[in-house]
Amino acid sequence: MSDENQRPIIVKRIKKGGGGHHGGAWKIAYADFVTAMMAFFLLMWLLGSTAKGDLQGIAEYFSTPLKVALQGGVGSGDASSVIKGGGTDLTRTSGQVKKGEVKAEKKTINLQALKAELERKERERLGELKQRIERAIEANPSLGQYRKQLLLDITSEGLRIQIVDEKNRPMFDLSSAEVKPYMRDILREIGKALNDVDNRIALSGHTDAKPFVTGDRGIGNWELSAGRANASRRELIAGGMAEGKVIRVVGQASTVLFDRQDPFNPQNRRIGIVVLNKKTEEAILADGLQPPEAPAEAAAGTS
Repeated sequence: MSDENQRPIIVKRIKKGGGGHHGGAWKIAYADFVTAMMAFFLLMWLLGSTAKGDLQGIAEYFSTPLKVALQGGVGSGDASSVIKGGGTDLTRTSGQVKKGEVKAEKKTINLQALKAELERKERERLGELKQRIERAIEANPSLGQYRKQLLLDITSEGLRIQIVDEKNRPMFDLSSAEVKPYMRDILREIGKALNDVDNRIALSGHTDAKPFVTGDRGIGNWELSAGRANASRRELIAGGMAEGKVIRVVGQASTVLFDRQDPFNPQNRRIGIVVLNKKTEEAILADGLQPPEAPAEAAAGTS
């Protein structure tokens, strides 16, 4: 036998892989698993917080994506398909909504609605008072002839009643705060009607631009207009109006003219009675500011 045939046979066994914990393949698998779970929970959250209509749009997109993409609308990239504000109020457009904020918003809306309803009912009551005073004047034969001197309108302050002078029918004696008999009857009729409402009253006296000259130094249209307003207050009370209803009596001389084109027009001499709405009444009692009168042009067009 040759030497070549007597060589020993050597078998080499090669071990494959690092084995056990030394390998890194399991980390990749675990990362894939965590990513899948995170995507799953994100999907569950979106499904739980998306509006019913948006869910239908998403379902339609996956059923017929080409149709939805061509037609547009929810589910095709429209921002309305994603929750806007988060939380429980899906109508919010930004920010995370908390339960307390939702309740506060609802309370604010309810208060605003209640306030608007109260103001509406108050306007109705003042409108009814306006009609009642007009009917009372027209029903009285001795007062019906003075109807043109009585102007009533609803303003932002409440029901405004203005009694104006006419050239041949003055409300007061010349340069005096003495009330004419017919003016006394009108004021007492109005005073009787004003007691039917809870609203408070503000009075103002006005003169024309003609200077008021007397022998007393320092006495003029300011004093005259204030005296006439206070004399009117006394007649309203004599007619049956509660004295506590009046919260303001002022004289404004010729600063607020009825006829701005003619400062000497007799109609500029007038008495203003305002049945105040609650908003204006609260403003007067809170800070003492005199609410502005409506423009003279608007007053001239009322009846």
